[in-house]
Amino acid sequence: MITTDLHPADEEGGQEFRSRTSETYARIHGDVVSGKLKPGVKLKIEQLREEYDVGATPVREALSFLAADGLVVREDQKGFRVAEVSADEFEDLLAVRCMIEERALRLAISRGGRKWEEGVVLARFRLSGVGRIEGNEVEWERHHRAFHMSLLAACGSSLLLRLSKQFYDENNRYRHLSRLNHATTRDVRNEHEEIAEAVLARDADRAVGLLVEHYTKTGNLLRIALKDLATDGHG
Repeated sequence: MITTDLHPADEEGGQEFRSRTSETYARIHGDVVSGKLKPGVKLKIEQLREEYDVGATPVREALSFLAADGLVVREDQKGFRVAEVSADEFEDLLAVRCMIEERALRLAISRGGRKWEEGVVLARFRLSGVGRIEGNEVEWERHHRAFHMSLLAACGSSLLLRLSKQFYDENNRYRHLSRLNHATTRDVRNEHEEIAEAVLARDADRAVGLLVEHYTKTGNLLRIALKDLATDGHG
């Protein structure tokens, strides 16, 4: 994350600094994605420093990385604020995410070897063993993200993988803000199973079709939820 070159005598201190920055980044990132830090809220360095019990410099570094991720906006001479959300932005996000992941998945299916297949099988197994129930959201989300990223892992493009992770997090933010985690009777587990089976069978067209359908179903629910939020004055 941090690429500053260090003299040997400074290496230990530099590693500690990077660790603090990475930890701060992860905590703020989680609070933005979960909706704890609301869209549009101003991110004051002093308040964040106290909240996360860390120095001002790691906070600034973390916010800079989050700005690069699109979750935080840097305002000229005004500091940082949490990025806003909107129905139009979500539509754009969904369309671009589907395009990016279609390309990445086709490449992964054509290039992936046995190790990649084993990674998909393991990620599917771990996800299927975690119930999506209230109080278990963090563990489920961790395995859910790992499953989706395992599908694309062999695409051979670090850029496609980075964009896929970024778009996953942005979409997840909308899902949390729309309170969608437990608001659907869909058989999401079966959708994941079908996607994995098509991927492991190397049926690229079917796998892509199922993945896009999976995202589109979530998107349809999110559209309704976003309209409700806007009506209630929260969106």
